[in-house]
Amino acid sequence: MSSPATLTAPEPSRFAPEHPGGDVWVLNFGPQHPATHTTFRLVLELDGETVLACTPHIGYLHSGFEKLGEHLDYNQYVTITDRMNYVSPMANNIAWHAACERLFGVAITPRCKAIRTIIAELARIQDHLLCIGAGALDLGGLTAFLYGFNEREAINDLFEEVCGARFTTSYTRVGGLSMDVSAEWPGQVRSFARALPRTLDDIDALLTRNRIFMERTRGIGYLGREDAIAWSVTGPVARASGVHRDLRKDEPYLCYADNWDDRGSPGVPFKVPVCTLGDVYGRYLVRLEEMRQSLAIIETLIDNLPAGPVNVSPESKMVLPDKREVYFSIEGLIHHFEGIMTNRGFHPPIGEAYAAQETANGELGFYLASDGGRCPYRARCRPPSFYNYQCFPRLIIGHQISDVVAVLGSLNIIAAELDR
Repeated sequence: MSSPATLTAPEPSRFAPEHPGGDVWVLNFGPQHPATHTTFRLVLELDGETVLACTPHIGYLHSGFEKLGEHLDYNQYVTITDRMNYVSPMANNIAWHAACERLFGVAITPRCKAIRTIIAELARIQDHLLCIGAGALDLGGLTAFLYGFNEREAINDLFEEVCGARFTTSYTRVGGLSMDVSAEWPGQVRSFARALPRTLDDIDALLTRNRIFMERTRGIGYLGREDAIAWSVTGPVARASGVHRDLRKDEPYLCYADNWDDRGSPGVPFKVPVCTLGDVYGRYLVRLEEMRQSLAIIETLIDNLPAGPVNVSPESKMVLPDKREVYFSIEGLIHHFEGIMTNRGFHPPIGEAYAAQETANGELGFYLASDGGRCPYRARCRPPSFYNYQCFPRLIIGHQISDVVAVLGSLNIIAAELDR
């Protein structure tokens, strides 16, 4: 019988710090791993269970999202945005068409603005519930995950009510929405807003002072304020490191920029949670409080939902006419034919535009360059996961293998948004 092969330590990476002696082992964490929740790969260099270096790899989905933008028109591409951050696709829809409307020079109606704001905050809650629940699950806390998923289902019910889909929503359009909300939908949103605080209190009671959860998260994956700014980190990850930045306040859009009374007070009352802990625990606290603030925004808007149309005027040729006009008037039929078959009147000016919004993970922006055709000449995305992920090797060095899942969960990386 042949003798067993001798195992030798690999050569240390040139990106790794000076290793303190001993054997250095390489561990492939992913691309299929239950704690990554998605498809990407970490190459960890270990001394025992201590991480000496980490090299992240992305691109396993090969989606080509940005290149697809050159072959789909400004409404068709909304189906692609559903597949980016698939945890909260509605927020992607809204951000994409905000950039399109800036390029076209279109101002949406007050009712559309309010509905989009409500849906954006529902998507934020939806995303945070999964982030906190799955993060707790990775550390052994199944109950918080079940609580969070139960409320996510309620939000999916609300989204299904407005557009007929729970996951790939594709709800927005240039100049408006695919359809108005039903008469029952505001009441359903109010019922959800009344029920969610109890769930948040339950999650708070389960995790915030839980000894195991605190020992697994406090002091883990520390990111200081200066480093957060230098790495261009945004969203809850940045705010948990003391960075006071939220596009809803700093560059307000939708109803965040509106005044609702003669005194000029903000239209939607909310505060931006900021923490200075800079660790996994701090990111959890920021997300938990952001959901409470999102509820305040939703409750204000749902009680002041403006009347009127959700789409800009059909005479602008930016939206298709109502189906009743198509079926029962020659003008509506011609308008529909021109919009679908000839794209007449649906061409943006030659130029470029960038618009960004504060989504659950941070600044989601789209850059568009137009040559006047029906499709963008170039479409580029500024995904928050891509920027937030780049600091991961810095956060994990010196920690244990078991801490990898805690830090990953706190960054809430979505691989489809990472993929270039």
